[in-house]
Amino acid sequence: MRRLFSLAVAGVLSFGCLASFAAADEGMWTFDNFPAAKVKHAYGFAPSAAFLDHLRKAALRSPGCTASFISPDGLVMTNHHCVLGCVGALSTAQKNLIENGFIAQRRQDEQRCPNFDVNQLVAITDVTATIHAATAGKTGAGANAALRAATVQVQQSCGSDQTVRCDLVSLYHGGIYDVYRYKHFDDVRLVFAPEFTVAQFGGDPDNFNFPRFDLDVGIVRAYENGKPAASPDYLRWSENGSKAGDLVFVPGNPGGTSRELTTSELTYERDYGLPATIAQSEELRGIYEEFARRGPEQAREVNETLFGLENGIKVQSGRRLALVEPAFFAAKVAEEKRLRAAVAAKPALRAEASAWTEIERVQALRASVARRQGAATGATRGLLGTAITLVRAAAERPKPNAQRLPEFTDQALPRIARAMSTSTPVFPDLQEVQIAFGFSKLRETLGTDDPLVKAFLGTESPDQLAHRLVAGTKLGDPAVRKALYDGGSDAIAASADPMIVFARAIDPQLRALRKDQEDRVVAPSRAAAERIAKARFTVYGTSIDPDATFTLRLSYGSVKGFQNPAGAQVPPYTTIGGLFERATGAPPYVLPKSWLDAKSALDLTTPMNVSTTNDIIGGNSGSPLVNARGEIVGLIFDGNIFSLGGDYGYDATRNRSIAVDSRALLEAFSKVYHADALVAEIRAARGR
Repeated sequence: MRRLFSLAVAGVLSFGCLASFAAADEGMWTFDNFPAAKVKHAYGFAPSAAFLDHLRKAALRSPGCTASFISPDGLVMTNHHCVLGCVGALSTAQKNLIENGFIAQRRQDEQRCPNFDVNQLVAITDVTATIHAATAGKTGAGANAALRAATVQVQQSCGSDQTVRCDLVSLYHGGIYDVYRYKHFDDVRLVFAPEFTVAQFGGDPDNFNFPRFDLDVGIVRAYENGKPAASPDYLRWSENGSKAGDLVFVPGNPGGTSRELTTSELTYERDYGLPATIAQSEELRGIYEEFARRGPEQAREVNETLFGLENGIKVQSGRRLALVEPAFFAAKVAEEKRLRAAVAAKPALRAEASAWTEIERVQALRASVARRQGAATGATRGLLGTAITLVRAAAERPKPNAQRLPEFTDQALPRIARAMSTSTPVFPDLQEVQIAFGFSKLRETLGTDDPLVKAFLGTESPDQLAHRLVAGTKLGDPAVRKALYDGGSDAIAASADPMIVFARAIDPQLRALRKDQEDRVVAPSRAAAERIAKARFTVYGTSIDPDATFTLRLSYGSVKGFQNPAGAQVPPYTTIGGLFERATGAPPYVLPKSWLDAKSALDLTTPMNVSTTNDIIGGNSGSPLVNARGEIVGLIFDGNIFSLGGDYGYDATRNRSIAVDSRALLEAFSKVYHADALVAEIRAARGR
């Protein structure tokens, strides 16, 4: 398939300047289509196949984030905010690891993270022809069923080995389908986490801004058969870090971009999708902030949830700001017009011209369907979501694998089983607040007389129903969850737990809403997008990178500052000294005692955070920043405010990635935390 696409690039030449080739440093490239020649032209260095292969094997995917091996003994580096769930799960009111941090000075002190895993990409196989043949001529529910069956077949190609997983990956919106084969590590143990106040120094005010002064790092270790995993492909630490202008690479798993969406889809996001999400999230933030003010224990309970919500609000707001900027949106409209004109000019492609109209037609329907679906999904938070998972698992597991909901296939079930039996903190008072909010928004959105609202609330108020469910449930106990999961349909049918009873009652309505959305919105949108992808390939080939799909990509760029909205030039580095200057002693600019005590021992001129032109998006959190020798010079944890528009397009003049400098990491490990074993392992690995 890729050979055919490379030949199609010749078609670009006949359109002269029509093709919008990726700008300098733009692109989240798959490892099997990396533009090495383009990097050579821009920076004088062409990554070899061996270089790319090494980065691919060293990079890892973790829940929602990226990580990388940094020693031959399974030592893994990622962000603090990527392991925050683990740190919180290992914390108690008496031992608050979020507040005080964690250091395992010996390997026997490393603590297993509940329900946390990492995955290493080991092979990519093109199965485009097979998937297209399976879905050819099918629409709606038939197309969904065919794709689901093909996906299960791909997953089963890995066999029953729980250390291996296979995922079907759609690229170019269905233009290419690949099988990504991963090595799976589900025994991951916490090695190091700094205090929350320095890991997230600056809080929401500094989030997605620069200058930054964060030590957003978390260190874990992958284990196999009870022993540290062998990881021969690991990244060595640079002795000298980076300097302005240096070529740098970011291997990682960008979560998702929308650069290939049509303008009608972008209009939907701008005018409906994003505003609705932002408004509800801001309302929920106020409720969480009020909950935190009840006392220090409530503040601890809601800390991680509130942190994630605030981050999401800023992300969604930044994306909408890009779409409401007239020049930006006009550029997207012009880009689409050029492609559609090229399609119309080729007789072989004229049949695909109607695909844009079909997607536009779906958008009006999408708004009404999404309104109901979103309200219903938002009303199944917390333990109620757990109850629905248990109810559905009992119903889905007896079915043939290919006929199940995708999240209950044989490949997915071990993770669900592990989650059901894992002991993680459950806070009933916070659960009540979350579930009551979801019920309230359901009623507010759909109205008191809506059948779905009546099915949920009956004669109770949102607060009354949430209190009754939370007060009576035992689902916070992992032993109860495990017994229900293992007991299957008989255990679920016999359960008198109010959460399970409620989930049994509402699941049919939730399934019907989901099926309606999949059949009337998802399937036709996917079919039209595949036709557009076919046309785009004929015009551009693979000279452009595919939208991100939370699969492994590689971006390239350089260490560089940028011009802020006031017109001032922002240098690419901050220093540890700047961290102390920014500290006020009041949230969110509080430094922990460990840093205040270590100030006299630190080299305050050490670079703290660094900005680069690498093209990244959410999901790249925890990605290593490496130089042309493949050595670690930083740890990606954020982007600047302009990078949020990167969901829809890349601006080389302003979009910046933000990383913790490798020199600051070693300075902190050794002089603040005295993590001697960790530093020794990093330095020993560097010398190998």
